[in-house]
Amino acid sequence: MNDEEKRELFVEFERNRQMLQNVSAQKQQISMQIEIIKASLEELKSTKEKTVMKIIGNILVSKSVTEMKKELVDQQESFELRNKTLVKQEETLINKLNSLKSKIEGKHEEANEEKKSRK
Repeated sequence: MNDEEKRELFVEFERNRQMLQNVSAQKQQISMQIEIIKASLEELKSTKEKTVMKIIGNILVSKSVTEMKKELVDQQESFELRNKTLVKQEETLINKLNSLKSKIEGKHEEANEEKKSRK
């Protein structure tokens, strides 16, 4: 393996590592949103009120509890689907990084053996 090929492997490894960090951060944010929605749904289950207030931008809007529950369930389903997608992306990137790492280490070991055999 020449220096250019090594450099390309390192660049690809770094790019995939950064992508993994981004996906992991997104996954964490989505997980937090799911937990917030779950807590909100629990509160709505226990309320005796017929309407609740929802913040939209800089204003509060009155919504029925039924509408709010439906909206939150829809959001939760959307976030959970997005989370599943992120988990798959994360797994794919981890596998790719492991593969690149093996290639890099394998080529590095080959280079070391080649240097030893020259001596």
